[in-house]
Amino acid sequence: MNEYDTLKLDLTRRSFFGKTATGIGALALGSIIEPDLLEAPASAQGKAVRGLSQDAVLKALQYAPKARRVIQLYMAGGPSHLETLDYKPKLAEMSGKPMPESFTKGQQIAQLQGAKLSCLAPQHEFKRYGKSGQMLSSIFPKLGEVADELCVIRSLFAEAINHDPAHTFMNTGSLINGRPAMGSWLWYGLGNEARDLPGFVVLTSLGKFGQAQPIAARQWHSGFLPSKYQGVEFRSKGDAVLYVGRPGGVTSSRQRDVVDAVAALNKIRTQTVPDPEVAAKISQYELAFKMQTSVPGLMDIKDEPASVLEMYGAKGGDGTFNSNCLLARRLAERGVRFIQLYHRDWDHHGALKQHISSTAAEVDQGASALIKDLKQRGMLDETLVMWGGEFGRTPMAQGDGRDHHIKGFSCWLAGGGIKGGISYGATDELGYAAMENPVHVNDLHATVLRLFGLEHTRLNYRFQGRDFRLTDVAGNAIESILA
Repeated sequence: MNEYDTLKLDLTRRSFFGKTATGIGALALGSIIEPDLLEAPASAQGKAVRGLSQDAVLKALQYAPKARRVIQLYMAGGPSHLETLDYKPKLAEMSGKPMPESFTKGQQIAQLQGAKLSCLAPQHEFKRYGKSGQMLSSIFPKLGEVADELCVIRSLFAEAINHDPAHTFMNTGSLINGRPAMGSWLWYGLGNEARDLPGFVVLTSLGKFGQAQPIAARQWHSGFLPSKYQGVEFRSKGDAVLYVGRPGGVTSSRQRDVVDAVAALNKIRTQTVPDPEVAAKISQYELAFKMQTSVPGLMDIKDEPASVLEMYGAKGGDGTFNSNCLLARRLAERGVRFIQLYHRDWDHHGALKQHISSTAAEVDQGASALIKDLKQRGMLDETLVMWGGEFGRTPMAQGDGRDHHIKGFSCWLAGGGIKGGISYGATDELGYAAMENPVHVNDLHATVLRLFGLEHTRLNYRFQGRDFRLTDVAGNAIESILA
């Protein structure tokens, strides 16, 4: 074989791809370890990628984005809309009287099935707040101070009447376990602006007055999306992330050697078996290494001014909702795409009057401080804040409490391209069913995606022969509440 034949053999297509795989793999690995490696100059990126991070799967948006991040204040347990956001004077008039059968006949009821159904008056008065005159419950005096920033949606409805499937539905848009959470979808499609923190972070707090219904890690799972998009729970007491700390006697340089060696071994594996989960492992090892430095600094709030700590009512490291709200702002500043705060204290089947006012006091200061703080830092316009639970409560009494209810309930949104000082939709005169401009959970999710510049039908992932999306096969963005 002469030199010409050897050259032809070396340049066959199979040989070319085999020889270049290592170089391409090295570039891919390098871009994971050092994201700036392949990033174009800012002048070259231009406005075409506004709203998308370098690691975004999407290459273009359908609309001009208004929001860059979400902070979801998730009131786990199902807060009663009738004591919080939905003023119903007619229900007060009918307190103690039988609930009209025309409302309830043939309807799904949780624990009141077959029981005598009597109306229960709202247990707390409502007041008008702000220049907009938003009607809010008096159990939220601090929230009333930011009423002009709020868009209150009073016509939500859902499909799951028990807690666990209702959490699944509110988080993933589906009743079926195993679908990706909203935070995972956003991180997957838009990428993460934080280089040393996950794109989806979860914080939890536990109240003292309601039944603390359990929540499960599958509520922030990535489902069939690559595992790198799974939400990461940060603990607000003790070590924020378990096992992220460096073992005693191990230096940063030694840890770096381990991470690099594992990445090299995983890269060899990808050349043999092209599995996207191997690439996810490489990126997660690298992220964990970076978090060893970033997480302690994030959780240490000593650098916060006393005035800010006082505004939040935060002490740091105490696991309260107020402290978690401050941590949420710090996460938002660092570029985390989706931040979810669960407060488990809203399942009020009994002692409603006392317990719901006490639970409201656990979240009122932190939620209002978060909005004020984001606004004074110029971040509210690009940060969508969401408040609500998995469902509402019945207008009918369950002793001195209320049962689960899915036909009509409320939430509020603020910032991130939402009109402030308005309300949208309405339930009937007793607060039983959404009547005016009903908003399905899929509609709410479609609206969130719209604020990020996404047409919700365009963010898809093919799995087992079908294209899936956050809004499943339904959903319409609520255009009239967008600023």
